[in-house]
Amino acid sequence: METTATLKNLHLAPRKVRLVTDLIKGMSAIEAAQQLEFSRKHAARSILKLLRSAIANAEHNHKMAIQTLIIKNAVVDGGATLHRWMPRAMGRATPIRKRTSHITITLVGTESNLETVSVEPVVVSEVEPQTK
Repeated sequence: METTATLKNLHLAPRKVRLVTDLIKGMSAIEAAQQLEFSRKHAARSILKLLRSAIANAEHNHKMAIQTLIIKNAVVDGGATLHRWMPRAMGRATPIRKRTSHITITLVGTESNLETVSVEPVVVSEVEPQTK
């Protein structure tokens, strides 16, 4: 059975977000969460939050066991682009495109009977901001 979670209008360029989603495709959900926790990419935070949402959807809506969840697909599409202008020499202006992303994560797993199988919740600590 499949479950999805979607994040829309993330204010990061799709090109940068795809670097992170390509890392976690095909991984188990628990391994992917650990990978994203220690990633230094800015997009990893938002994808980790989305992955946690997808895990919660699978557990609550479809009664899937967390240990069986695998990331089937992680798609990053371009969202709306904000157009801004930068003043340049001799009265000219050059465009600045502030791109946004839409991310969809699809998880695949097997259903489990929660009464017979005791499943401990996955606790993934928050990513702390790094200081320079």
